[in-house]
Amino acid sequence: GCGSDSDGVFHTEGNKLRMGTNATFPPYESVDENNNVVGIDADIAQTIADKLGMKLEIINMEFDALIPALNAGQLDFAMAGMTASPERAEQVDFTTSYATGIQAIIVPEGSEIAAIEDLADKKVGVQTGTTGDLYCTDDLGEDHVQRFESGVVATQALLNGQIDAVVIDNEPAKAYVAANEGLKILDTHYAVEDYAAAIAKGNTELHDKINGVLEELKAAGTIDEIIAKYIHE
Repeated sequence: GCGSDSDGVFHTEGNKLRMGTNATFPPYESVDENNNVVGIDADIAQTIADKLGMKLEIINMEFDALIPALNAGQLDFAMAGMTASPERAEQVDFTTSYATGIQAIIVPEGSEIAAIEDLADKKVGVQTGTTGDLYCTDDLGEDHVQRFESGVVATQALLNGQIDAVVIDNEPAKAYVAANEGLKILDTHYAVEDYAAAIAKGNTELHDKINGVLEELKAAGTIDEIIAKYIHE
């Protein structure tokens, strides 16, 4: 069995493993032309499901809704380029980290902003609920942060001159800069952080299973291979 027939906490619907994500975060997750969720997290989740002999179902939702959905039992786990921050760890349990994210700063070419310190009196765009949002709100204060539903929309606002900079994960940042003329990424990182899968507190059986698979995949170099497929250093 795959746990669904045991008396432990790990009850999934039939043989399904439900993974929640917010597919606006390439190359970790985005939606392709057939409306399928694709990317690093989708591939890793598929590999986890295969190893556990289960069928993966990916549920795309707002980033802010992921942790409540986990705790309400609507999801088995979440992978969304989610940082294992202490605040979040109070609400959910995190697996071992499977990737490292860097928060980058995007500014227009010719901007006077050259370092983090220069953001102090500026208007910074972020994606709602991301660590970029948390850091900037903590460091700069609510008045200097403008929240957007996605990095794409934040980048548009930057191009339109509504904000002075965008703080977002380095990988989507590179994609946005490549797609839009007149933008650049600063050499200084805002933060470096570890991504992990989130599981509802107390669901120790699933937590142990996913952790076991992740350790196995890391040791075999499988995760590096999946990341290398999407991120060409």
